Amino acid sequence: MKILVTGASGCIGHYISEALIQETNHELYLLVRNPQKLQVDTNCRPGIHVLQGDMQNIRTFASLLQKIDTAVLTATAWGGADTYDINVVKTQELLSLLSPECQQVIYFSTASILDNNGNLLPQAGEIGTDYIRSKYDCHHQLSQRAIASKTTILFPTLVIGGDANKPYSHLTSGLPEVTKWVDLIRFFQADGSFHFIHGRDIAQVVRYLVDHPRSENQSRSLVLGQAPLTVNQAVEEVCAYFNKKIYFRIPLTLALANAIIALFRIQMATWDRFCLDYRHFIYRNAVNPATFGLPNYCATLSDVLKISGIPPRKNL
Repeated sequence: MKILVTGASGCIGHYISEALIQETNHELYLLVRNPQKLQVDTNCRPGIHVLQGDMQNIRTFASLLQKIDTAVLTATAWGGADTYDINVVKTQELLSLLSPECQQVIYFSTASILDNNGNLLPQAGEIGTDYIRSKYDCHHQLSQRAIASKTTILFPTLVIGGDANKPYSHLTSGLPEVTKWVDLIRFFQADGSFHFIHGRDIAQVVRYLVDHPRSENQSRSLVLGQAPLTVNQAVEEVCAYFNKKIYFRIPLTLALANAIIALFRIQMATWDRFCLDYRHFIYRNAVNPATFGLPNYCATLSDVLKISGIPPRKNL
């Protein structure tokens, strides 16, 4: 089977490329802008091809795309002038260049464009960041493609990942700074909830889907995430990891949060304000490796901290 992976040098792309290289014998085509950023062993077995190119010039690979059996589309622009062009226009162009014989497409969106019931969240298309709005628009256009019936859309929640040989996700990069505030945040309660998932666990789901395409009676929209956590549960787990006691907790109500924002003149984008009000970014039937009978690599916040190289601390 010939498999294309776009965005192979990104955080998620690295984990997927590594899993497909090490755990399958498929012929792989890894699309990257800069091959030097691809820190996986592409010489460990035959059938691994590194393609230097850009989504903006995807048509240069038209001949190859006609031969691809499975396309795993992780390439994305996170912001800037080219966001819509790459995330919508060029992604749609790539889909149009695939052969009708292509077996499946695994396309990466974001859970930020969905409401709690898995439906499109209108505010994501109206006031989301450039990245979120582009994913929202691309989702609308996916159903118009001839290959729509073979397309599985993955909606990652908060992504953890990265190490010495892989770029860190935005969230993982900020973890050391956040943990410095544990002595303060342990005394607050907040109403909110979320999921997270590690890049390696995402890769295991993709590896499974590559060899087990969704059938007609199975959903082709999958939210990727571990079991949901409330903000309070998260604080408690982090405090337990650092051996910090919680003596009392002050409810951080929305009114109090607004007062703090006003007092310190904190500037918030419209989307950030919506997220503060929305609070519960949880989804029904979120999947992870365990859903498919596979072991989870990172299922708890303690796992997150440990894997991220943040050591537990003991009270003196």
